[in-house]
Parts: sequence; structure tokens; C-alpha cells
Amino acid sequence: MRLHSLRFRLVDSPTSLGAKRRALRAAWLSDTFPNLADMTVLDLGGRVDSWARVPVRPAHVHVVNLEPLPADLPDWAEADHADACELPRSILSRSYDLVFSNSVLEHVGGHERRRRMAEAVRELGRAYWVQTPYRYFPVEPHWVAPGMQFLPVSARVVMARRWPLAYSPGKSYEAAMRQVLTTELIGRAELRYLFPDATIRNERLLGLTKSIIAIRRD
Repeated sequence: MRLHSLRFRLVDSPTSLGAKRRALRAAWLSDTFPNLADMTVLDLGGRVDSWARVPVRPAHVHVVNLEPLPADLPDWAEADHADACELPRSILSRSYDLVFSNSVLEHVGGHERRRRMAEAVRELGRAYWVQTPYRYFPVEPHWVAPGMQFLPVSARVVMARRWPLAYSPGKSYEAAMRQVLTTELIGRAELRYLFPDATIRNERLLGLTKSIIAIRRD
């Protein structure tokens, strides 16, 4: 329990290191796209409330997620329940100034689905920003577990159930297996392959690459 509260202080609380990193990334986004306040943004896998807290909010944000939709939406936002790798025609027929995705690419379920998501990103956005945790950072970020991403599936399932810094230690075997099999970190080579027209940026922590970002400017 003590270690689980440590996770909250390190990653999840509004004053945590994780929150500070997310705020820094939001500032980096607005610096990269100086016209962000006037842009239309498609956010694949994000949440509307995240955009309500950023220092620069786009003119319009369209959030697509598999989570239940928010009951009330501000006038600058819309939301759809859809799969980022199998977007409906109603979304594929549109275009956006910027397609944005933060820590989603590693969860979509294998390379072929990542390829489909990347294809949609590149076609729908005049510009894009796709961030994903870096496979070779020494600490797996979802479980805050050193080297967990390099273990066999069976060992990762055990850690997902028992590691005290996980989101919810003690989960069932089926839930842990599902979580492990839908969390696959990637490296620079695959990100370059998925986004050949992008610049790859490194987000660093203590001098080490913590996440990688594929960026295409308009």
C-alpha cells in the first residue's frame, strides 16, 4: 500500500513528476505549432478534459476514444466512440489541421493495427504529433517496473498482478494477460517506418530517452 501511494506521488497526482512531464509536453506542443489556438485537432485516444487544462487550447478538438463518451461537451469539442485503427467513414471523410495522439500507439494491438492507425494519422492531418513511450527506457512506464518490457509474457503477467506500483495490483489473471498483450512498446526504427515523413523527437529524462514523438508540420 505504501508503494502504491508512491506511484500516486510519482505518476498520477496533479503535482507528480508525471504531471510535470505532461505539462512540459503540452508546452512543447504549443511551441511546435504556434497557431495551435486557431487549429482543428483530431485527438486519437485522448480525453476532452485533458484539453481543458492545457495552456493553449485549439479552436476545435475532436476526441475519438473507445471509452464511454462524456455526458457534457464544451462548445469547442466533439467526441466519438470509435477505434483509432478502424475509423468510421464519417471521420475518414474529414480533414484536420493537426492529428494528435499521446501514449496510445503502444496499446492498439500489434504492428498491423499500428500501421493502420499511422496511415489514418498521415491522411487525416495536414500536421501530426504522435507520442509513445520509448521501448528502451529502463523503466516500463505503465507499471513503473524496471525492465518489465523485456520479460516473457508469463513473467509480465505475474508482475502486472503483483507489482505494487501497478495501477491496480491484485487483478485477475485474465485482466492482467489482456493488459500485458495490449501494451507493446516500440523503438525509433518502427516509429520511423510508420511515419516516414516525420521528424522523430526524443523526450528525455535524466539524459535518457523516455518517449519518442513523430512530428510532421503543416
